[in-house]
Amino acid sequence: MDFAKLLENLSVDVLYVSNPYNVRYVSGFVEGKDAKLVITPSGPVLITDGRYLVEASEQPFPYRILQRRNELAKLLAEFFHGRVGFEAEHLSVAALESLKEEFPGLEFVPTRGVFEGMRRRKNPEELEHIRKAAALADRGFQHILGYLRPGVREIEIALELEFFLRREGSEGVAFGITVASGERGAQPHGGATPKIIQAGELVTLDFGAVVGGYRSDMTRTVAVGQPSEELRGLYQAVLEAQQRALEAVAPGRKGAELDALARGHLEQKGYGAHFTHSLGHGVGLCIHEGPSLGQTSEDVLEPDQVITIEPGVYIPGKGGCRIEDLVRVTEGGFELLSQSPKELIVL
Repeated sequence: MDFAKLLENLSVDVLYVSNPYNVRYVSGFVEGKDAKLVITPSGPVLITDGRYLVEASEQPFPYRILQRRNELAKLLAEFFHGRVGFEAEHLSVAALESLKEEFPGLEFVPTRGVFEGMRRRKNPEELEHIRKAAALADRGFQHILGYLRPGVREIEIALELEFFLRREGSEGVAFGITVASGERGAQPHGGATPKIIQAGELVTLDFGAVVGGYRSDMTRTVAVGQPSEELRGLYQAVLEAQQRALEAVAPGRKGAELDALARGHLEQKGYGAHFTHSLGHGVGLCIHEGPSLGQTSEDVLEPDQVITIEPGVYIPGKGGCRIEDLVRVTEGGFELLSQSPKELIVL
């Protein structure tokens, strides 16, 4: 990365990076939440504290260690001058006011989306991490099918799935696991509760793994016991909507166009009012990042972006269904990273 050119384009003399994900993206420092970066024309300087002395010494960039947390301003004084850029979407108002008090002679310039824009397109190393995380999630899905049966609590399923993912190498869960059965399936992000799974219910599982800091995201809905014809029809409508949008993934397509394909099909089937979220989102170091695939999204897909395609139907009092794949946009279309089956599984 040409840091001098970056500062020139932003019309700043230095750039203060406080977003933990951007700290990790630029520096590779795993504990981004406990570090800051100051980018100067000669490159970044990592600032962290004594807990991470060994980790900091392994980074490719120069580093400085805080001896006391309240000495940050003193250390920043070595680098701050002229126009200082900061991440307006992350730095709090209180933190900015403190910086202005410490450095009254400097001009603080808000920046937006500097690294978030770069992070949209993944390099080969990032893609490899995501592929491994997606493959781990696929194995997790196959594992958990053996535990889904009437009489089991949702929370037991979530715990077993998390244990499997971590045992198999995941650095954690990509986000809080959702296990939503029966009527709780009407909650898109219903988490997992002590509710007991009953025969004839649909069960939605939304989860992901983490490899090298990069996340995967997949949702599958299965039936425990024979579901009603109404629930089967709901599932089929979501599956068809998902497939229509998925097959249209390609560079140059707008997020809103793909959303409209899935939403239009669900409207034709009478479920339009029950598709209550956007079609998808980008995935990387964050579970939700650009691009957006919502009804009003102007984001245009580009090669090597990793996105989700996840339509869903949620009917209060009856239940719901979501089917989600993780997808890499390629030069000519897409690469499907989620390999778990999508035809309705009846356990």
